[in-house]
Amino acid sequence: MTSRLTIAALLVAGTAVLGGCASTTSTPYNSNGGYNTGYNNSANAASGYGTIDSIQVVRGSGNTGGGGAVVGGLLGALVGNQVGSGNGRTAATVAGAVGGAVVGNQVEANRNNNGQDMYQINIRLDNGELRSVTQDSVYDLRVGNRVRMVDGRVYRY
Repeated sequence: MTSRLTIAALLVAGTAVLGGCASTTSTPYNSNGGYNTGYNNSANAASGYGTIDSIQVVRGSGNTGGGGAVVGGLLGALVGNQVGSGNGRTAATVAGAVGGAVVGNQVEANRNNNGQDMYQINIRLDNGELRSVTQDSVYDLRVGNRVRMVDGRVYRY
């Protein structure tokens, strides 16, 4: 009976942890970390060119894939299962799983990004639209430069 409660508690904790890893953002980011531009080389070539309005340094967020939370939750449940007996053991297992998941997720976030500085580049396109792209380097880009956007990155033109 106790092993069934332990397994049920682990399943509930694992479901909660994995549910917390789901993305709820509605911001249209592309795979390169910048905003989707809708830039199409053949159909809308003029919209990929513009002038830099501003460049800001932003702190990258430590995104996680959930692996750290899962591993931490399993290790925490294993350690918690070694404490007490009966209902106390079940409670310790659940508490260990939740605590381990939180710690594992934080460790993964710190490991993935370490709060790396990124650059948010705001571009006024030739058609009047304002686009924002976040990338890891600005190289020789300066405010007022004429630029071209390709695949979510900004290059001097």
